[in-house]
Formats: sequence, structure tokens, C-alpha cells
Amino acid sequence: MAFPDPEPDPLPPPDEPHFPAEPLPESEAEDFLAAEDIAEVPAPETYTMEDAKLKAVLEAIIYVTDEPLSLEQICTAIEQPRDRVIELLEQLAADYERPERGLSIREIAGGFILTTKPEHHEEVRRFVKNLNPPLKLSLPALETLAVIAYKQPITAPEIMEIRGVQGAGVLKTLLDRKLIGTAGRKQVIGKPILYKTTREFLVQFGLKDLTELPSLKEFQEIGRLATETPAEPEAPASEPKEPIEMPRKEPPPDSEPPQNEPPPEDVPQTDPPPSEDEPPVVGQAG
Repeated sequence: MAFPDPEPDPLPPPDEPHFPAEPLPESEAEDFLAAEDIAEVPAPETYTMEDAKLKAVLEAIIYVTDEPLSLEQICTAIEQPRDRVIELLEQLAADYERPERGLSIREIAGGFILTTKPEHHEEVRRFVKNLNPPLKLSLPALETLAVIAYKQPITAPEIMEIRGVQGAGVLKTLLDRKLIGTAGRKQVIGKPILYKTTREFLVQFGLKDLTELPSLKEFQEIGRLATETPAEPEAPASEPKEPIEMPRKEPPPDSEPPQNEPPPEDVPQTDPPPSEDEPPVVGQAG
């Protein structure tokens, strides 16, 4: 039995003509490579404006406190629930963990505090040793400094006339602290030295310039608020109440009325009779 010849395999379709791609212009090639680089970089986490503000407030609160802040204190301060505060703290702590930051948020004794990183302790310790001690002034020194700040340039006799006391020692203290300096001499008899405040005065009191000093009107307002006591609300006038008659208690029918007992008669006091052992006293005849 003859078998039919097998059909030949179909020929593959002819290849489509291939043309070499034209090279891109140099500017387009740079833009294309830059776009590929941007696509590979993961997009940063997006924060809402409310999140950014809450993190900023949280950072400021932790910064200004010397003691560790508990979660309850932070929740009360920024008016957020506990879970929300924990999430913000984790985000803020992650920001501070970057190597270019010198501070870190640590959990100490059940609270959170902002501290320097341990790897920078030696540099920080060396710097702190060279710092000046904190500024502490007595009340007379503060009074003298206030007079100079508001009346500068001013002489020592004029300061004494305003304060009513001698202040040579106080002036020397302020000069040593570099809070005041000399500003020449006043052209009067004796030519006394004039005094003025210095740049150190502005630094210590956090002032941009002397125009930021509180005015007399502001001091008067502060004093008025400090001495003014809040007025107590007046109680509403109450209507006069009618007298309430109390019921009289009547004696039970079986009880006898109380009898008026006569007052006890005055009994003359007499000496006690003599005892048998004592002899009777015989009076002398007149």
C-alpha cells in the first residue's frame, strides 16, 4: 500500500528588514539617562503639613525641657493620642539617627530627652570646659545695669542719684563681667566717666539691639497684671426667706405637769460641834 508523500514544512516568514537605530543626540541621551536614574531612586515618604507641624512642635517641646518627658506629658502638650505620639517620636528619632546629626532622642527613666550622641562626647566635653560660668547677678547689680541700659551714657554720680545708694563695687562687678563699658568722659566739672552697655549685654539677655528693651508702659502693664486680683463674681441676690415656725411639742396626756419646787432656804453656816477629846473653851469674863 502506497503512502502519500508528506507535505513539506512551511517555510518561516522572511525576516523583516532590520535597520540600525540612529544614535540619539547628546542632549537627549543625557536626559534619557537622567530619567532612568530618577526612576531608580525610591520616592521619599510624603508627610502632610499637619505631620510636619506636629513633629516640629514635638522637637521643640523635648528640646526646652531638662527632664525626660513622659508620653502622657507629650500627649497632653500636643493634644494627640498615644499611638500618634509614638509614631511621631519614631519618625523624629529616625531623623536624628542620621550621621550628619549630632543629637539623638533617647528614652531615659520612662521619658524622652534630647541628648548629644556618645561618639561626640569628648569634643563636647572639651568645649564645655572652656565655657564661662553662668551669669549670676545680685539685685543691686541688676538695678544698676537697668539704670545704665535705659539712661546710657550715664555717670556714676547720676546712677547714685537715681538709686540713692553708693554703687562703686557694683560698677566694678559689671565691668568685670563685660556687661558695661566706658564711653568717654562727660564734659562737666570733674569730667566723670560715662558708662554704657556692651555687646555681651545683648548676648546675655537675648536682644537684637537696645530698641528691644521693654518700654516703661510695658513694665507698668506687667506690674498692673501682677498686682491685680481677679474680681470674684457677685452672688445673685437671694429673696428674703419667711421664718419657719417650728411645731411645739405637747406633753403626753399621762405625764404630770412639772411642780415648781420652792427655792432652798438659806441655812446659816455653823461651826462643827467640838469633839469629845477637845476641852471646851471657856471665855474670859469681862
